[in-house]
Amino acid sequence: MATGPLRLIDRPVPEPGQGQLLIKVLRCGVCRTDLHLAEGDLSPKRRLVIPGHEVVGIVDRVGPHSARFAVGDRVGIPWLAHTCGICVFCTTGRENLCIDPRFTGWDLDGGYAEYVTVHQAYAYPLPDSFSDQDAAPLLCAGIIGYRALRRSRLPEGGRLGIYGFGGSAHLAAQIAMAEGARVHVMTRSAEARQLALELGAASAGDAADMPPEPLDAAILFAPVGSLVPPALAALDRGGTLAIAGIYLSDIPPLNYDRHLFEERMLCSVTANTRHDGTEFLETAARIGIKVSTTPYPFDRADQAFEDLSGDRVNGAAVIVNPDW
Repeated sequence: MATGPLRLIDRPVPEPGQGQLLIKVLRCGVCRTDLHLAEGDLSPKRRLVIPGHEVVGIVDRVGPHSARFAVGDRVGIPWLAHTCGICVFCTTGRENLCIDPRFTGWDLDGGYAEYVTVHQAYAYPLPDSFSDQDAAPLLCAGIIGYRALRRSRLPEGGRLGIYGFGGSAHLAAQIAMAEGARVHVMTRSAEARQLALELGAASAGDAADMPPEPLDAAILFAPVGSLVPPALAALDRGGTLAIAGIYLSDIPPLNYDRHLFEERMLCSVTANTRHDGTEFLETAARIGIKVSTTPYPFDRADQAFEDLSGDRVNGAAVIVNPDW
């Protein structure tokens, strides 16, 4: 990240096509997936793609047959940008597993720009209770964290372990605590441990520490495969570890008796459905979720990358459009 992988270039303002919206970008969150793309952990789908998929903006123009939103509406643009609608996964409520998906900031140009287009069916109306700054991380970090929480099969009033405590984790933790869970956080950042305790976590330790009690469920947010064995070892019988990221470094060998026996489970999390996004945004507004953000000027997006890579962002980094 210290090499400054982003380049600031001029492009024409895009034209909204059929069913699309042209969005004037107000804020764009910086997701760890953007880092994976810039560092080469994820191969770019096309050359010179504009990253960014936690976009808050105002509808500037609408394309033909676009009636869901009006000019002037505030909307959010998430990671999921297109699904085929006809594969077995789309037709059975699992569009996150679509065989022909498109993603904002990977397949399609994203929100590190002044303008971006989105199909109206994949944009979200945003709760009025969240500012532009606070709404941005909800659109990927929040939604993916919410899906990971559900995939972890955390029982009501259960014990949840969270490994890594950045933009996504600090939001998922609040949902879990609002639902009665005891949350134990394991992360290498002292500032993140402090934030976890301020938000109500029952404990906060170093990344590979054992939590003070066995866990019913755990979520791995850090893209560090070496944390999988200690996280599995921390689970009680029947517990589930959900891996929330799109990328993970290699997992060391597992010991069947210590890590998987007694019906412990290990599962991945792949993107999200639009239902996940709608349900999460409604829940976040209802419980009054607190969003921790650090703003960066548009022309310092590379600095946001470098700080996020070095664990120097407490909560979520957000890029601010220069005109706002």
